[in-house]
Amino acid sequence: MRMTFVLVAATLAAVLAGAPLYAAQTGAASGASHAAPAPAGRPLHLKTVTLAVPGMTCGLCPITIRAALEHVPGVKRASADFAARTATVTYDPRRTDVAALTRATADVGYPSHVKR
Repeated sequence: MRMTFVLVAATLAAVLAGAPLYAAQTGAASGASHAAPAPAGRPLHLKTVTLAVPGMTCGLCPITIRAALEHVPGVKRASADFAARTATVTYDPRRTDVAALTRATADVGYPSHVKR
């Protein structure tokens, strides 16, 4: 419960600071593939996964989900797209895995699974 409160407080602070609510506002493309190739300049050991998060119901949900994912050790970048009900995460597989990512979203009230 305490982690949820902390994430909600961080979410509110991000909103008040002008953080974008949706991936489209950050220029992130929705629909990233499960195993996207590494773009130029990104270390080859990083992986990107897109999670389906069907429980998003409002504009604050993506911020809470993104904050939870960013707190997972090994996550390099996380974004959430309310319209697509997805979260895209770039992570170091030597430090974390998909199970830890889905556990992080579930721990803040948003069960997720790998989008196929």
